[in-house]
Amino acid sequence: MDLKQLFTDLVRLETEMWNAVDQRLRAEFDLPLGRYDLMQVIARTEGCRVYDLAREVSITVGAASKSVDRIEANGLCVRRPHPVDRRSSIIELTPAGESLLAEATATVENELDVRLGSALPKRDLEHLGATIGTLRAAGARADGDVQAQGR
Repeated sequence: MDLKQLFTDLVRLETEMWNAVDQRLRAEFDLPLGRYDLMQVIARTEGCRVYDLAREVSITVGAASKSVDRIEANGLCVRRPHPVDRRSSIIELTPAGESLLAEATATVENELDVRLGSALPKRDLEHLGATIGTLRAAGARADGDVQAQGR
């Protein structure tokens, strides 16, 4: 197995899928996929903080904070003071944000069904999902090993 070619194929597939979903969201809702992704995390994370967003989508806290600023400026989320930690705030979707997220989710699901759901049988998709989960966990362990060794 040529791991370099596998890596290239995975990266290209991710890029192609990201671009297709992003293009649909921008065309239909003027909503970039990156913001949609953050809005999903906000919706499902109780007491969501910028740190939670950064960790969940693997971006810096600064990038997450700037993205929240943009989402908030569009009236799709609000920041509220954290009840215990005065240094942070809780981020929640507004009713407009919840509505947009619901509509955009239907579009995302449709695009993913076209690109994934109709391309492979359910069993293969389940196996692919499990394999990707295993690879992500191995990557997280490798990152921990590198940090522990001070590299």
